[in-house]
Amino acid sequence: MNLTFTQINPKDKNEVLTMFKEAAEKIAKMKIDHWQYWKNPPVEKIKWVEEGIKNNEFFSIKDPEEKTLGMVRILNEDLLYWGKQEEKAVYIHSLVIKEKFEGKGFGKIVLQKIENDAIKDGCAYLRLDADSKNQKLCGYYERNGFIKVGTKQLPLSKNNLYQKKLVK
Repeated sequence: MNLTFTQINPKDKNEVLTMFKEAAEKIAKMKIDHWQYWKNPPVEKIKWVEEGIKNNEFFSIKDPEEKTLGMVRILNEDLLYWGKQEEKAVYIHSLVIKEKFEGKGFGKIVLQKIENDAIKDGCAYLRLDADSKNQKLCGYYERNGFIKVGTKQLPLSKNNLYQKKLVK
């Protein structure tokens, strides 16, 4: 299926926060303590979203009928989680597929699209992080070719750092 990424604008901030909240509620139903701060986000998380939107890093994921399936944040640098890096990479954050569209392979299609675009752009790696308490998510990324290369402790979570070497 051909998915498209549409830039999220400042006026759509509440849609982003709603997708995060819905994802947190779904994760809580699975008895996983991950992203629960999105149910009532602290000021620093709201600013993180606003900054990402301002920097043109947040995208709606749309199907061929323009239905919004979810969202993703794509960065060319991630100083908070990864620090300064020498190799050119794309950093993936906040990949959310709405609950009603889960289990249909859309997450994998999104990762593949980002990978293809990164290869065309001459990147050496795809990088992302996942809360270390969410073993299901960590396993998902590992099954999709990402290798754990470290951890990053933040005030609200301890995250595993994953990367995938891109083959040109």
